[in-house]
Amino acid sequence: MQNISVEELKARMDAGEKINLIDVREPYEYAEFNIGALLIPLGKIQTMQIDEIEDLKEEEVILHCRSGQRSMVACMFLETLGFKNTKNLVGGVLAWQEMGANKL
Repeated sequence: MQNISVEELKARMDAGEKINLIDVREPYEYAEFNIGALLIPLGKIQTMQIDEIEDLKEEEVILHCRSGQRSMVACMFLETLGFKNTKNLVGGVLAWQEMGANKL
């Protein structure tokens, strides 16, 4: 697992890069504010319900949550399932909002 800053992620998104971005928060949190990621709550990852991202094991996968804690756990869990390039968004959506970035 590596870390990625909100600034780096935002710059890459603004540049139009194809990014595999996963939000590991709960649906109600996602409904309140999201940055356009695929929603797969941490509980689903921990129970290995990851069919929709199974084909991303060799690709970069960036995970985020509210503050960066749940996504760090998700990164480590995905690595045990064979994901080779997971990145945790440091500070999560709190840092994203603090930076003043809007949702997509």
